[in-house]
Amino acid sequence: MMPRAFLIVMDSVGCGGAPDAAEFGDAGANTLAHIAQACAEGRADVGRSGPLKLPHLDRLGLGAAIRLASGEDAPGLTAIPQGLWGAATEVSPGKDTPSGHWELAGVPVPWDWSYFPDQVPAFPQDIVDLVCKLAGTNGILGNCHASGVPIIEAHCAEHLRTGWPICYTSADSVFQIAAHEEAFGLDRLLRLCADLAPHLHKRRVGRVIARPFVGTCGAFKRTSNRKDFAIAPPSPTLLDWVAGQGRATHAIGKIGDIFSMQGVGKLHKGKSDLDLFEHLTRLGGEAEPGSLTFSNFVEFDTLYGHPRDVAGYARALEWFDAQIPRFLATLKPGDLAIFTADHGNDPTYHGTEHTRERVPVVGYGRGSIEIGLRSFADVGASIAHHLGVPALGPGQSFL
Repeated sequence: MMPRAFLIVMDSVGCGGAPDAAEFGDAGANTLAHIAQACAEGRADVGRSGPLKLPHLDRLGLGAAIRLASGEDAPGLTAIPQGLWGAATEVSPGKDTPSGHWELAGVPVPWDWSYFPDQVPAFPQDIVDLVCKLAGTNGILGNCHASGVPIIEAHCAEHLRTGWPICYTSADSVFQIAAHEEAFGLDRLLRLCADLAPHLHKRRVGRVIARPFVGTCGAFKRTSNRKDFAIAPPSPTLLDWVAGQGRATHAIGKIGDIFSMQGVGKLHKGKSDLDLFEHLTRLGGEAEPGSLTFSNFVEFDTLYGHPRDVAGYARALEWFDAQIPRFLATLKPGDLAIFTADHGNDPTYHGTEHTRERVPVVGYGRGSIEIGLRSFADVGASIAHHLGVPALGPGQSFL
């Protein structure tokens, strides 16, 4: 029976040590090490307590990967590795979701992204005019760098009164639009983002993101109907390599959005990471021989990294780790599962943005292997090697 592969991205779970971190304003950032240190010092005892407990990932090699990547200690993560373990360095000129995922899938970004300046207004007038035309409004709200929850809080009342969309950006190459699902309309918001995206993609803006919310001002909630309209990868990725050989591909979470559905056979969505882990476990039992399952678990980043919630991030990591045994129990002889990340988002760091970091690479199914420091693209090349399909990118297999 042909072996299968499962590539599992723990969104933003970096491990420090990026050699160019200072160029991105992120010198010293280390998501995993700093969470572990905060837990050990009693600074993350909300809804949990004590040292960070990740026995299953640590047994695969997570603690060792952190020390390899950054030289920093991660209290509580001291197991002797029994799986495949190492760390990866990104070469793409960004610390955003598409850059990280594309490069993990074997395709480093060959261009410089376009970013909006951190000033008010942040967007050129021609873009504002285009949004107004597409939305059928006389203006927009926001027009600045912001985090999602605070900017909705600031403009919720005016949005409900005027119907103007709330538009904002960040240190990523992104244009985000928040709107009330009922007052503005979910279909209208998604259509606005879909129509706007091609114009911004031509300018090398990586994503247009719909950020719907419901409820009343002061008691609103962002919903799971977020949708990313991402620029297409510049060349075939791991998903295309596998699909091109007639193999099945499964995308869990926002993988379909990130890759503009290129190479995606079946898409599996959910309202939470809990739902997504159920998909992963089910596919562990059901995915076809020779198939690739590519998943993204986004809540580490969105719910805890950006809001700088150290305790929440620790709780999410511990919950995720506790689910791993039941997933691994579904795997068949010859299967490979790799757990990694796309960038960092250190909740102990200043600001609210992603952080430029190396990422851990730990795996199950190939015994105990130390792979050392690798490139992101080596992950895609290694999975292709495992599946027996040609790798068409610059990465080198570590298997």
